[in-house]
Amino acid sequence: MVTDPIADYLTRIRNSQLAGHKVLDIPASNMKKKITEILFENGYIAQYKFVDEGPQGTIKIALKYNLETRTPVIRELIRVSRSGLRKYSHVAGIPRVKNGLGIAILSTSKGLLTDKQAREMNIGGEVICFVS
Repeated sequence: MVTDPIADYLTRIRNSQLAGHKVLDIPASNMKKKITEILFENGYIAQYKFVDEGPQGTIKIALKYNLETRTPVIRELIRVSRSGLRKYSHVAGIPRVKNGLGIAILSTSKGLLTDKQAREMNIGGEVICFVS
């Protein structure tokens, strides 16, 4: 049993990149699906597919690597708010990741958003993770 499914999701991506895998399977949930869509829209993963097999379904993610250096596009995946210590931020205090080169994913009243989208909509929320 996993107590923090989002941390497990991020760790699976990190471990797959360290091992050099091209594709990985992750148990699905609505929040994980939305995080996957955000990662794809911002160019951090190559492709994804939601497969409805079994009671929960899975997410198939094709990881993205730099062609010349063969290094992963995602350099850091950091879980910020966790089950033992939640981190909330108002719109003025939303953190900038790598001075704007990375993204922060926030859970807001409008759903999961990137830090840039949250600033544009003028809403704060729970800071889920940093991606750079």
